[in-house]
Amino acid sequence: MRLVLLGCHLSIAGGLEKSIEQAEKLEINALQIFSRNARTWKITHLKPEQIELFRQKWEASRVEYINIHTSYLINLGSPKEEVFQKSIEALKDEILRSGQLGIPHVNTHVGEHLGSGVDTGLARIVTALNEVLAGPEAEQYPDVLVLLENDAGSGSALGVRFEEMGAIIDNVKHPERLCVCFDTCHGHAAGYDFTSEDGLAAMLAEFDEKIGLKRLKLIHVNDSKNPLGSRKDRHEHIGKGQIGEKAFELIVNHPKLKDLPFVLETPKSADEDEKLNSEMDIVNLGTMRRLRHEK
Repeated sequence: MRLVLLGCHLSIAGGLEKSIEQAEKLEINALQIFSRNARTWKITHLKPEQIELFRQKWEASRVEYINIHTSYLINLGSPKEEVFQKSIEALKDEILRSGQLGIPHVNTHVGEHLGSGVDTGLARIVTALNEVLAGPEAEQYPDVLVLLENDAGSGSALGVRFEEMGAIIDNVKHPERLCVCFDTCHGHAAGYDFTSEDGLAAMLAEFDEKIGLKRLKLIHVNDSKNPLGSRKDRHEHIGKGQIGEKAFELIVNHPKLKDLPFVLETPKSADEDEKLNSEMDIVNLGTMRRLRHEK
């Protein structure tokens, strides 16, 4: 039995619409993409023909859910003014692109404080998000939500604990525009043990208390190469890491989670071998489908 919404992060090499074509080959109904080159700050505007082709391909496909993942260069908590301003502009642009493409969610890491301290870093993020959400892009596309993704906790990362995510949301001027993506590898690395029924229940209760489960809109399903609390962001194929199949079985069948989109970010080959990556996506998707219980 398929999950209600299951997919993976796919490449846009050759054009945004190519991700839809790949999704069709994989027979998935959920998808995550970068909307542009994620390795550069350079912003290029989408052309009307690009937007139209993407929308046509999407409408004709089985894909029901898509989200955009922002560039990893973004650091909304940076004490460095140039990076801080570039991060704000980059997130504004992703909201614009998301709205133009008809995509409901922009998923982003919040960043690092780089030595300025957690409280200062969180305040910096709030300032950044206030500017982003007051911008013309957010105003033009009011239905686009920004999803804050939990971090694994290496270095000076922010958004690691649920209380940090909650503090950001509670202090922005437009909290209705912010929700959360929970990454299983990151959560496990940060010390959340959801590998048992009791552990998962306790984690969800804490999430609900500190953030609110109604704000959970997306789950990145990734196993972890490193043990619980390692603070290392090293993704592994489903069932092949320290989290294990049982935990994913609990997650994909939990009544409070099972209807959310589940998107894989499992390892890809370093040289972006399309055939190898597709084969591993098929394996991981198959594992997730197998773990879903029959109704």
